[in-house]
Amino acid sequence: MSQEMFDRGLEIRKAVLGADYVQKSLDAADDFNRDFQELVTEYCWGAGWGRTALSRRDRSLLNLVMLGTLNRSHEFKLHLKGALTNGCSREEIKDALIQLAIYAGIPAGVEAFRLAREVFTELDGNQSKG
Repeated sequence: MSQEMFDRGLEIRKAVLGADYVQKSLDAADDFNRDFQELVTEYCWGAGWGRTALSRRDRSLLNLVMLGTLNRSHEFKLHLKGALTNGCSREEIKDALIQLAIYAGIPAGVEAFRLAREVFTELDGNQSKG
């Protein structure tokens, strides 16, 4: 593993998903999945997200479409919050999910919109409490 790539990935992962979330994931790693957590940080976040041709905002929209297409609900919701952190508007997210429905199928779009609504409801509820 490249320490430089891991460090870059850790910085990006924390910026997109939130330092608390990432630290909890790393702290929860055990002998079985620690290597995997390190791989995710280095490979996905360092080698992938660390590239510069696409913005973090663009990567977020791509991730939402791919994760929604693959029906990966936990990761979809996590990356939806990251998309907002990366500057995506709700209108842009809506258009990305419509694009998903057109090319990946209406059932995938229905589920993606349902998950997005859950996240927005959660975030809106937290804002009204704060």
